[in-house]
Amino acid sequence: MTKTAQDIVIKPVITEDSMERLQSGKYTFEVAKDANKVEIAKAIEELFEVKVAKVNTISVKGKQKRMGRTVGYRPDRKKAIVTLEGDKTIEFFDGMY
Repeated sequence: MTKTAQDIVIKPVITEDSMERLQSGKYTFEVAKDANKVEIAKAIEELFEVKVAKVNTISVKGKQKRMGRTVGYRPDRKKAIVTLEGDKTIEFFDGMY
């Protein structure tokens, strides 16, 4: 079964750290856990019509959370920091920093 670009890129990550990275042309996204760097780069290029120079991935373990006596964990996730070629930007992030 082939994955579409929408299956690979789940959502953008909007944090202080990711907003600081925007000035250097690096965009942060939450991606599917089983996606590799090549698939992530192709999905970003297809969705946002930009050229990707580099992709760094980070596997984030879910935090422990408590509800009274019960202890559980948030789900594990994967983040991708995407560096773009040239001066192109992703319109979704324009005006955020």
